[in-house]
Amino acid sequence: MDQNPEKQVDFLKVSRATELSGRDYKIYRILEVFPGLFSLLTIVILVALSYLKPVLVAYFIVAFDVYWLLLVIYMAIFLISSYRKLKKGLRTNWREKTETLRPDMSTAEVATDSLTKQGLSWQDVRQLIVLPTFKESTEIIRECLTGLLNDGFPPDKMIVALTIEERGDAAEARRKADLLQAEFGPKFGRFLATLHPDGLSGEMKVKGANQAWAAKVVKETIIDRENLDYDKILVSVFDIDTVVVPGYFFALTYKFLTVFDPYHASYQPVPVYHNNIWKAPFFSRIVASSNTFWQMIMQIRQESLVTYSSHSMTWRALEEIGFWSTTNVSEDARIFWHCLMHYNGHYRVEPIHFEVSMDVTVDQGLLRTAKNLYKQQRRWAWGAENIPYLLFNAAKRWKNEQFDRRGVVSHILIQIYGFHAWATNALIVAVIGWLPMFLGGDRFNSTVLSGNLPAITQTLMSVAMIGLVLSAVVSALLLPKRPKKYKFWKNLFMTLEWVFVPVAIVIFGAIPCLEAQIRLMFGKYMGFWVTPKIR
Repeated sequence: MDQNPEKQVDFLKVSRATELSGRDYKIYRILEVFPGLFSLLTIVILVALSYLKPVLVAYFIVAFDVYWLLLVIYMAIFLISSYRKLKKGLRTNWREKTETLRPDMSTAEVATDSLTKQGLSWQDVRQLIVLPTFKESTEIIRECLTGLLNDGFPPDKMIVALTIEERGDAAEARRKADLLQAEFGPKFGRFLATLHPDGLSGEMKVKGANQAWAAKVVKETIIDRENLDYDKILVSVFDIDTVVVPGYFFALTYKFLTVFDPYHASYQPVPVYHNNIWKAPFFSRIVASSNTFWQMIMQIRQESLVTYSSHSMTWRALEEIGFWSTTNVSEDARIFWHCLMHYNGHYRVEPIHFEVSMDVTVDQGLLRTAKNLYKQQRRWAWGAENIPYLLFNAAKRWKNEQFDRRGVVSHILIQIYGFHAWATNALIVAVIGWLPMFLGGDRFNSTVLSGNLPAITQTLMSVAMIGLVLSAVVSALLLPKRPKKYKFWKNLFMTLEWVFVPVAIVIFGAIPCLEAQIRLMFGKYMGFWVTPKIR
């Protein structure tokens, strides 16, 4: 995109430095360099010091292993707590709880300034579900739509926007849209199957552009035409492989009606990858389950929780910020950061201790599956693009008296730490920890520490295996019912495969994350890569 000094830019919709000009362009480019440079310098310095100052690095490794052990214990406590909340949430009859909400309920059950206290009933709430899709099969889309019907929330209070990318095969997209419109149109209050035109001005080939198109069409043809109340519409944007667990929309509605300041919040369920988990290769299962655990932990650490994949928010907030970015790759997180900045730091994510199910990455053959899994993780790691976005926009709003400086700075530091740890921690433990012994030479090998370092590292990592065992147990407890064609041994193997986690977090964690940050560092911007969905 050409730099144009005369162009007026909405900084909250900027996705990359090339959308800016002059001084803003230079500042944004420096900020894009920062995540990758920080991670690379960490690794390069540790490697260099392993040769120049091996004893110093050895002490660092011991300290880092202790930190890793404490982190594992810390996360394990959160995982157990989140698992208990999730199981309780899944056992709860959310319809019954929602139907019994009353304005005179105690503040222990509903917030003082909640919508329930203001007299709003669940029957006043409409659900808008936006389903962007590209080349996914009709069967996958049909399963997603059937899940909505089976949820239990009245379908006549649902507005479903199935938005199909026109690019690729326009005729096939139209055939699919017409087929699904005829099949599901009469079953929902409103059903819109639309084609997102290819090559619209100001758009990139990203999912956010498709979602924004659908939202604008719904606004024009349904919401505004029927004069629906913006304040009574909840928007859920789901990946097309998402299958809601029955009760989700009542759990969402209950949260919306009972929390404080509901219009300055997004709502995040726990993503589980159960649709095809029994058929997936072991490494895909490990990575998918690890992602579920991370999201579960973040639900307890609400200050760190960011919207991810399938989530919900209010139409009021979505319309006020101008919908999703049409040029951003990591649109599921960016929508939260956009709201956070738009509302001067006064926006949050409310956890919903309830699950929605999606697909594990699977393709034809192990090699293609591994390749696609790597690309998927690299695309997720491209979320590092939000670090320069946050730093740049925070600086622009810093002098605003309404700007929550402390809260926004906390969010930024958490993001910097998270992406740096994602790119470096596994490499430090698995590779760099051993370099002083190989590069230190006699200066290190003649010291007492050289003989103790392997034993110390092994002891600390053995204790840290408690976290690995816990992950395997929780993974087994979360598994859906085993299909009849699989024997008990399948469950056993799926538990034992967690021993491969140390390798998986390097190959499908640190390396794609580091690559994404290096691409951002050199301005080699990524486009949106759609993960193939094969069942």
